[in-house]
Amino acid sequence: MPRRLIALAVLGFAGLALAGLAAVVWLRGDAVSEIAASKSRAAQWPAPAPAETDWPWWRGVHANNIVGPGSPPTIWSASENVIWRVAVPGRGHASPTVWGDRIFIATADDSQQTQSLLCFDRETGQQRWEKLIRRGGFQESHQKNSHASPTPACDGRHVYTVFAAAGSIWVTATDFDGRQLWQTEAGPFIGKFGYGSAPAIHESLVIVAGDNRGSKLGRFLETSFLAALDRATGQIVWRIKRPNENSCGTPIVATVAGKPQLLLSGNRQVCGYNPLDGSLLWRCGWTVDRSAGTVAFGPRLVYASGTTRSKELVAIAADGHGDISSTGVVWRTTKGAADVPTPLLYDDLLYVIDDLGVATCYDALSGKTVWAKRLGGNFSSSPMLAGGHIYVANEDGVTFVFKPGRAYEAVAQNDLGEAMFATPAFCGDRVYARTLHHLWCLGTAAPQAAALPTNLSQ
Repeated sequence: MPRRLIALAVLGFAGLALAGLAAVVWLRGDAVSEIAASKSRAAQWPAPAPAETDWPWWRGVHANNIVGPGSPPTIWSASENVIWRVAVPGRGHASPTVWGDRIFIATADDSQQTQSLLCFDRETGQQRWEKLIRRGGFQESHQKNSHASPTPACDGRHVYTVFAAAGSIWVTATDFDGRQLWQTEAGPFIGKFGYGSAPAIHESLVIVAGDNRGSKLGRFLETSFLAALDRATGQIVWRIKRPNENSCGTPIVATVAGKPQLLLSGNRQVCGYNPLDGSLLWRCGWTVDRSAGTVAFGPRLVYASGTTRSKELVAIAADGHGDISSTGVVWRTTKGAADVPTPLLYDDLLYVIDDLGVATCYDALSGKTVWAKRLGGNFSSSPMLAGGHIYVANEDGVTFVFKPGRAYEAVAQNDLGEAMFATPAFCGDRVYARTLHHLWCLGTAAPQAAALPTNLSQ
């Protein structure tokens, strides 16, 4: 071979090697690194102490969608039992967050690519302030998702929002006057369906999940993560890797099997972690590729539901250690599983409303079907129990009210006449519902909507 051809071949191979090295270096920006918890991990802030009539984070005070004392209305409409209604700019599927005399709403303006936090007066509905959290960098999202789907979490001092933008998950702390205290890039995120995982609070930590597949080339790297940040400073206290997949499950901390557990379902597995350091307590395999809902829990069992690639509803004994795939499953079924709506556990009965509007009641210990009823419409909202009734809203804004028990007993159907994807917040005697364009305060013996001030009834 002529020397010139040999030289060209050597240069060609060298160029390819350099290009490959550059690609590896570039791809490392998509990868996530683990951070081990240190003994001095975080400032020891007192644990949040919300009132039973607050709605401080996703699924309420006890993280189970079961409301404490109060008698919320069972009947309402766009003109009946409306205390106030206020227009909300932008779009978001996050539930209202309620603490004291304030309501916090996450919202996004798709045309301006802005993600914001709004604060309203709980009694009057008047907007107190609006804080811009992020601008630009919107990624693709599912048509039934929004760029403000995670419900903010509140600890009585700060409100914590989690948004996906510019290839990352951003966690932001805002005080009650709308001042930003810190913002942290928790980890990389490039997801096909957008982001919808809400933050969880445990002791001095705010915990976020970032299950994603990364960019097309980045899928060869580990990009999914679960991370805990110091509530006071925003510093990442610990971060662990998760299986790569476009999953939207929300982490939740609950006392199960006698100890606090950080529960999260996702790609091919449901897991329990130690919330203080992220160490794995147990892992149980299941057939679902992507999770969108939240794990429900009881004293010993946890319940996960999903429908992507495979439908499955599974009950797992959360008192095991390590891989419990062959020993931890108490029961499983493929019938009645839901994707987005999270199951409701109450009085040894598990209520599951699937995305197509079929409500199924299971015996929570055996998995046997107790009853099934088609409600009507498509569902993204999750069922909850308040005032002795179960409430669940479909995407058309119709809320079905029925009694818990071993026979389906309808109570009411209430239509607000506007699309609703967010799960309402139930606080004592009132309901705060986020529809497509409005925030509603619903309560019994309330003034008619027509009598509201014009600035609140737009």
